Amino acid sequence: MSKSGDSIPSEIQTLSFEDALKQLETIVNQLERGDVGLEESIDYYTKGTQLKQHCQTKLADAKARIEKIQVGHNGEAKGAEPFDPEEA
Repeated sequence: MSKSGDSIPSEIQTLSFEDALKQLETIVNQLERGDVGLEESIDYYTKGTQLKQHCQTKLADAKARIEKIQVGHNGEAKGAEPFDPEEA
């Protein structure tokens, strides 16, 4: 995982995007309702931040796998092509 993933607990790192998003939505709903005390809110906020970071990493990885930017001889982007996992 990337350097940003180093601070994310392993139980979050192993979650799929969908599972992490579901947990994040649950945390947001609980915090918005005010159903939790201050200490628990801080813990939820911390976990929510980690889940958000994990989801962002998953999305960035997926985007990189879907498209690979083609660069022309002059260094400017000239388009994109589908990602070929055998070239990675």
